[in-house]
Amino acid sequence: MVIAYVDRANISVALALPEFKKAFQLTDSQRGALNSAFFWSYAFLQIPAGYVVDRYGVKWPYAISFVMWSLFSAMTAFTTTIGQIVGLRVLLGIGEAIVTPASMRWIRFNVPESQRGLAVGIYMAGTKYGPGIGIPVAASLSTGYGWQNMFLILGLGGMVWLIPWILMVRNDDRALASEAAAKVSGPTLPFGDVFKTPLIYGVIVGTFCYNYFVFFSMTWLPAYLVEQRGMTPDQMGIIASASFGGMGTVAILAGLVADRMIARGFDAVKVRKGFTLAGLGLASTELIGALSSDTNVAMIFAVISLAGLGLATANYWALTQTLIPGGALSGRIAGVQNFASNVSGIVAPLLTGWLKQVTGSYEVPMAFIFGLLVLGICSYVFLVRERYVPRLVTA
Repeated sequence: MVIAYVDRANISVALALPEFKKAFQLTDSQRGALNSAFFWSYAFLQIPAGYVVDRYGVKWPYAISFVMWSLFSAMTAFTTTIGQIVGLRVLLGIGEAIVTPASMRWIRFNVPESQRGLAVGIYMAGTKYGPGIGIPVAASLSTGYGWQNMFLILGLGGMVWLIPWILMVRNDDRALASEAAAKVSGPTLPFGDVFKTPLIYGVIVGTFCYNYFVFFSMTWLPAYLVEQRGMTPDQMGIIASASFGGMGTVAILAGLVADRMIARGFDAVKVRKGFTLAGLGLASTELIGALSSDTNVAMIFAVISLAGLGLATANYWALTQTLIPGGALSGRIAGVQNFASNVSGIVAPLLTGWLKQVTGSYEVPMAFIFGLLVLGICSYVFLVRERYVPRLVTA
């Protein structure tokens, strides 16, 4: 997951470089479109990808996808037109579509509920350490070797991990799913019934709001730090690394603490929901930094807001698995939630670019993030409730 997010975040560094913008004559709206293009395919393939891993298992579909996305990322080095970059970002989204449905399915059948918060926290930390590592490394490679070599090195370099990954990952999730299904008699949950209660819509809205801020930060934070706050690429890399690295670390710790609270008898739904709400609340402090004229204050709250959001990272995913009895549907349910997540990946870069071009600053885009975070809090408070859990029916 770290490698996948390095290959997602590298374009945001390129889009902050004057030489890259000049080479392609990019407007702010075009930069938003390039940041968004990855998610055009990625978001809409989440449910189909969930079906693939439910049907064929995790190991080999994931390995094939790994090769695909690494090559598409590396090929960006040879682009000469905006259309070529857009096409490769769409192909990158196709290659990476498998990662979350596959990983959530593997966790579902290999990790018990009592340890799932920590497991999801470690896994989801990859989505934060990826940009935390990838942005400063991409900035350093671009400065030292040019943006073309940056894409080539990061894209092909990630494939080194494929060999030990294939050797270590067990191909057992389909057998474990069959064993779990054999132990359950009678009631099953049809996939369509998941959409008959408000709960799944609360999850969808809350997930969108959470990830809108994440994807704004992944795609536009480098440009914001360079253009609005006057940082060099290397300084920008340090702040981005601290923000995303802090978020990943908090995600692991929050998952661990939640697991221990549940093990001591606290209600799993209340614990995971409480962490989710706390994370969204701390994230909303981003507005303080956005409106401050003091660069130091802005940097402090850039780190605090993203790191604070880490309280929700593992727990909002684990909460869905706790509330919705998915079983054999786990890949598709993860696909639904990740679809909502990545629709925000389409919207956030495009809308930010348009708002930035219209208003000439980043204040309005960041105020919009604040409003969405409040909406996410309301969604989890009023819709993601045990009373709305879909009922099992007799098979």
